[in-house]
Amino acid sequence: MDDSRFVRSAHLPIPPRTYLGPTSMNTPINTSPNPRSLFSGDGSYSSFVAREMAKGRTEMEVGPDGVAVITIINPPVNSLSVDVLFSLKDSYEQALNRDDVKAIVITGAGGKFSGGFDITAFGGLQGGQRDQPKVGYVSIDIITDTLEGARKPSVAAIDGLALGGGLEVAMACHGRVSTSTAQLGLPELQLGIIPGFGGTQRLPRLVGLTKSLEMILMSKPIKGEEAHAFGLVDAIVSPEELVKTARCWALDIAEFRRPWIRSLYRTDKLEPLGEAREILKFARSQTQKRAPNLQHPLVCLDVVEEGIVSGPRAGLWKEANAFQTLLFSDTCKSLVHVFFAQRATSKVPGVTDLGLVPRKITKVAILGGGLMGSGIATALILSNYPVMLKEVNEKFLKAGIDRVKANLQSRVKKGKMSQEKFERTLSLLTGVLDYESFKDVDMVIEAVIENVSLKQQIFADLEKFCSPHCILATNTSTIDLNLIGEKTMSQDRIVGAHFFSPAHIMPLLEIVRTHKTSPQVVTDLLDVGKKIRKTPIVVGNCTGFAVNRMFFPYTQSALFLVDRGVDVYKIDRACTKFGMPMGPFRLADLVGFGVAVATGMQYLENFPERVYKSLLMSIMLEDKRSGEATRKGFYKYDEKRKASPDPEIKKYIEKSRSMAGITPDLELMKLADKDIVEMVFLPVVNEACRVLDEGIVVKASDLDIASIMGMGFPPYRGGIMFWADSLGANYVHSKLNAWSNKYGQLFKPCTYLAERASKGLSLSAQVNQARARM
Repeated sequence: MDDSRFVRSAHLPIPPRTYLGPTSMNTPINTSPNPRSLFSGDGSYSSFVAREMAKGRTEMEVGPDGVAVITIINPPVNSLSVDVLFSLKDSYEQALNRDDVKAIVITGAGGKFSGGFDITAFGGLQGGQRDQPKVGYVSIDIITDTLEGARKPSVAAIDGLALGGGLEVAMACHGRVSTSTAQLGLPELQLGIIPGFGGTQRLPRLVGLTKSLEMILMSKPIKGEEAHAFGLVDAIVSPEELVKTARCWALDIAEFRRPWIRSLYRTDKLEPLGEAREILKFARSQTQKRAPNLQHPLVCLDVVEEGIVSGPRAGLWKEANAFQTLLFSDTCKSLVHVFFAQRATSKVPGVTDLGLVPRKITKVAILGGGLMGSGIATALILSNYPVMLKEVNEKFLKAGIDRVKANLQSRVKKGKMSQEKFERTLSLLTGVLDYESFKDVDMVIEAVIENVSLKQQIFADLEKFCSPHCILATNTSTIDLNLIGEKTMSQDRIVGAHFFSPAHIMPLLEIVRTHKTSPQVVTDLLDVGKKIRKTPIVVGNCTGFAVNRMFFPYTQSALFLVDRGVDVYKIDRACTKFGMPMGPFRLADLVGFGVAVATGMQYLENFPERVYKSLLMSIMLEDKRSGEATRKGFYKYDEKRKASPDPEIKKYIEKSRSMAGITPDLELMKLADKDIVEMVFLPVVNEACRVLDEGIVVKASDLDIASIMGMGFPPYRGGIMFWADSLGANYVHSKLNAWSNKYGQLFKPCTYLAERASKGLSLSAQVNQARARM
């Protein structure tokens, strides 16, 4: 069995839903419990209704054929907010009570069935601002007893999205008709919860346990065609024929020409109990291996197993109770924060509020075909942008084009791209050796080595050859943009387009603006970022910008600990156990010591008072140990570049200590993993506070997304600032202050942090103030 089908880390949460309360299996279909009994607290129902009125709804139309078509209406994705669910129940009961209705079709307005529960309600529930509905009301009373248990058959007509609660509503119908392009899935685990409208029970019964676990644990939606092949939908039709076919299908069930099947009680797709338990055991093993800090995937597996062993009704109740618990977990709160923070990155005061329309970028040129340039070129052509790749000679140009080919061929090898698509995509790339064809280019992205004079010359040349409207972007990771554009007259169109390696895979794009960068240029680049499927974050101009500036203490603090006797590999293990994809030393190997030392010099020049001056990497470089590329760094690497600890590292550490006159610190050598994590990451928090205070970013949540998507900070911790706020500003300040008094300026708390700690404010409190000032 392929373990990759079951567990992966996820960054992009998609709407789930919530729950209301229980009712007996024998409750009459057309009888609702007293609505006041669904909510805790006295007098809360009226206030709840007042808040929820006039939002989403359903509408019902009964045709002469006797089919009631119930349409979910809640733009833009027809989310299942509480008012929509109540309206759905009311529409159903009306249809069941009408003598002229023989069958029911459920569909969604605007070509979208439903994108799931509206998670804007989550914050209110978690914070206690909204009345807490009772457990199980939606999943059992509405979905199971009213929809699935109805005495008239229903068919879901699915187009666009059927995600989360949307798919769960569809699965409760007695038939499903879909378009080929519809997306069907249960992505709730990306929000730290589990499916809760019966998805853990119905999906295994419709597609089998193995496929259902793949879809749920990997949050993997499937298209209509695949859904049909696995039995999740019963027929594929065109969008034009969708509702018409669903009406006929529903009537066929009502008149016994097709089987009347309740998904919850199907067993033909379920594996035998012994085999099912083996599948679940394997899934648990892989989940614990690949997501050791997450509990909700294991809870999900327990809920699935409960339904298989004890029956689907027992599974529904376990699901509803588990969801209720998970909704209030730190993981869920963190991932919901990430969900909204990611979407907030596209709102930039002074740019996106000006009403500017992005200009059309039809052709892009890239200078430099190295790892970054070729990666950027790959990202662009994958999104159908024609790209010119410029190099200084034929040899370098061929190497650059070959790198792009290799990137695309990797996709072909993994089954993500056909050979035909490979050829078509590669045809968008053209190689050039001069600037003659740059006159009709809309954007240039410079991706050459980090050399100021070289970049200055390039931008002076670009100004001569490119049209006046052409965007002049640089992929520099550290150099001041004002310095790069110093010899040009076009500083209003100079902007940073900082990709992260590998550029065609990493999801973050830092858009760096100077005080002179035109809002139109930023608007244009935001649009390009979205079209190449990146999450763009607009940041100010400074050494290292937001991500690299914020994280330069990550390795600095680790080097400080090593010089004082803490084991290199212990530090890396503590950081990966915390949730980082790799520790600071494995990261240094990946980046390369040459780059790390050169970048360190930039920080030493700009922030000399708080840079830790370790000699270790320079000593290793002298011995031709420069990281993964040379198969020797802090780790040694085999021919497949698999890392393993290297005992030789001790002699370099001892030499570094000797030259610096440092002796091991017995107290630090005994640090527990938690303390190592704090000594490595709290200086990162400190620098992030400086970045926020200086206005390099507009809001703290941008730093959260930057830390997750740029550096791999665990999303289930909410990002660097969200995590720090979970500890508390006073705790962070007191720790750093104590270390500063003992070990020096590397740990000295910044003014922003000290102020927040003294006033009892969260570190993200700057958000509202910043918005008010902009």
